[in-house]
Amino acid sequence: MTSEIALTLAILLAAVVLFVTEWIRVDLTALLVLVALALTGLVTPAEALAGFSNSAVITVWAVFILSGGLAATGVADFVGRQVFRLSGESETRLLIVLMVTAGLLSAFMNNVGVAALMLPVAVNLARQLRISPSRLLMPMVAATLLGGTITLIGTSPNILSSDALAAAGYTPFQFFDFTPLGLALLAGGILFILVIGRRLLPVRSPVEALQNGNGTAAVELYGLNERLATIRLPLDSPLAGHTLGSSRIGRALGLTILGRAAQEGGFTPIEAGTVLAGGDHLLALGLLDRLQEISRTPFFVLEASEVAAVDLFADGLGLAELHVEEGALVGRTISELALRTRYQINVLAVGRGSKVWRSDLQSLQLQPADVLLVEGDREHLVELVAQGVPGGTLQRVEQAAETALRYDLDDALLAVRLPEDSPLAGRPLSESRLATAYGLAVLAVQRDGERLLMPGPEMEPQAGDVLWLEGLPADLALLRGLQSLEIEADKGSVDIALQSEKMGLVEAVLAPRTSLIGKTLRDIHFRDKYGVTVLAIWRNGRAYRSNLGEMVLQPGDAFLLYGPREKLALLAGEPDFVVLTRELPAPPHPHKAWVAALIMVGVVIVVLAGVLPIAIAAVTGAALMVLTGCLSMDEAYRSIDWRAVFLIACMLPLGTAMENSGATQLLAGGMVNLVGGWGSLALLAGFFVFANLATQFIPSAVVIVLLAPIAIETAVDLAVSPYSLVMTVAIATSASFMSPVGHPGNVLVMGPGGYRFSDYIRLGLPLTLVTLLIVLLLLPLLWPL
Repeated sequence: MTSEIALTLAILLAAVVLFVTEWIRVDLTALLVLVALALTGLVTPAEALAGFSNSAVITVWAVFILSGGLAATGVADFVGRQVFRLSGESETRLLIVLMVTAGLLSAFMNNVGVAALMLPVAVNLARQLRISPSRLLMPMVAATLLGGTITLIGTSPNILSSDALAAAGYTPFQFFDFTPLGLALLAGGILFILVIGRRLLPVRSPVEALQNGNGTAAVELYGLNERLATIRLPLDSPLAGHTLGSSRIGRALGLTILGRAAQEGGFTPIEAGTVLAGGDHLLALGLLDRLQEISRTPFFVLEASEVAAVDLFADGLGLAELHVEEGALVGRTISELALRTRYQINVLAVGRGSKVWRSDLQSLQLQPADVLLVEGDREHLVELVAQGVPGGTLQRVEQAAETALRYDLDDALLAVRLPEDSPLAGRPLSESRLATAYGLAVLAVQRDGERLLMPGPEMEPQAGDVLWLEGLPADLALLRGLQSLEIEADKGSVDIALQSEKMGLVEAVLAPRTSLIGKTLRDIHFRDKYGVTVLAIWRNGRAYRSNLGEMVLQPGDAFLLYGPREKLALLAGEPDFVVLTRELPAPPHPHKAWVAALIMVGVVIVVLAGVLPIAIAAVTGAALMVLTGCLSMDEAYRSIDWRAVFLIACMLPLGTAMENSGATQLLAGGMVNLVGGWGSLALLAGFFVFANLATQFIPSAVVIVLLAPIAIETAVDLAVSPYSLVMTVAIATSASFMSPVGHPGNVLVMGPGGYRFSDYIRLGLPLTLVTLLIVLLLLPLLWPL
């Protein structure tokens, strides 16, 4: 083994580990592979960048746009609705029609797009027939995967396998070369699921509870019964006159306020700007323990309403001004920046022009030219000024008394004493949530005549301690208002109050190409942006109901949403979500449906006639989709899965490096030695099993880029035709049924179907064996070795 082969295989192994573990994003892994190949000299600079101009990559993104045009004009939806009229009320007929429709659409559209398009249709049909969507969704996705093998453009592995043949000097696959085998695979998959596979499917789904608008069933299924209650504001509540947002009910108590009781019954929508009134009854969701805890005993009693700031700064603390510039600080809140943790400084006030904020600073979003007045240990501030803070300029303040007067700090400092049995006594400050929930930052703790400055989050105040707080007397009034809230004992009517003429419950799932993965609901300001509330998140077969704003979103997450029906309808048009509702959103350009259909047919005809190569034909069709108004340019960009395109373009140089270094020949020789002596069927089976297992955990585009050249080299070593081996690898990478992470379509239906990982193995393993059997029986006849 040469050093070039060893280095190439080392990069390959590192890439595989990163793909499987997903320690970093798969597209970033691919970019690092490209960089490593170029820096080590395994490929030339031109070869490293050649993937971005590769005809297969161009075809892939053009097909995404063609698929988007068919979806945006309603062509695919129209076909689906017309065919579904044939299904009647039989579950068997519905399953057949669903799989045939999904499979045939996937022959000409991206199969992920078909799965997203058909998902709400399948769920609504399941509701009409009163069957669990889990009986339909996994078979539907399986049909899209098998249907993608029918034509050259049906799936990326087909396109890439054809390109690998062309690169090796062979005639590439033509548009319908996959069709005989693809149709047989689709028919065999449908037959297997009808006879055996349907018995392996679970009867389980979170969306069943939303049948016929049954809000009580949804509440029970998601386990919300013990989390729903009504809370009452006393007539003389200090919260009266405050908005819901400024009252801090949600932030301090961890409650989601869903609505306010209406005089005519039921609940009306409530927003952050809604003004509260004494006697209001609010519908709340969440754990009520925190409210019960603070209502029993006061947190603290006011020791001194007026505190001199200079007294605090005489003990070794210093002041500085942090001037916000364009960069890391802009657009983020003080809470997100965690300045106390990262730099050991407290923010006392924020100046913006002539306005100064001295209270509830944690949620303030910073803007350029803001000035933050911060405090910290004097010696530490000197070091921090020299070191610098990214995104801002830190300048020490020498005249503490004058600065305190300029910022009115005396009015923003409070001294409070912890009484006996205070909920804060004996607990770390990090658990008190004084700053994030109540807008009160602890600047110092005084005990037995000694004062502890800048107490850390682990510090535990005790009964009798005096806490110096940054806040206003009005903040204490709000805290007293929270302590005065009353929990209504009767929750019997709450379960049925969620659904009304104006308010509704729906479920939504993350779209396959969502940009929200890795973010939290709080990061994206979900409620403010969309005007609806997330009641629960369904993940891996169970419902989560607490701390939803802090949960990092994952592929396959499903959301139970509550809010005004018009807001829920608008959410259906958002590209990051697929809303499961009977009122499906209309396509944006329905009057262009016939134009999109003609363009798609034209692309197929010119490719079959040999007038244009498939890459040029697909790009021409994509351009015509935009020119004719089937898609806007922005919609065309959004329809492309750029992560997949980037992944393919960056991984193609690895195939080149393997070829140049001799690694491809080495691995092909190993495959020949392993199964070559067992005959042609064993060779096909070996490549199928290896490719299929790899694609359960590694993106299919990567698998085909790496294995197609090995299959071609193996065919050369054995002096046989490469077409059967390359087609076997393409089919095997498309048949990723056994893992929810093996294909985006599998992840898409995981939440709505209530599936667990084991469900995919239970159905996917025998379906994969059926696929392998059909390949071994037909492929040698269609493409003899």
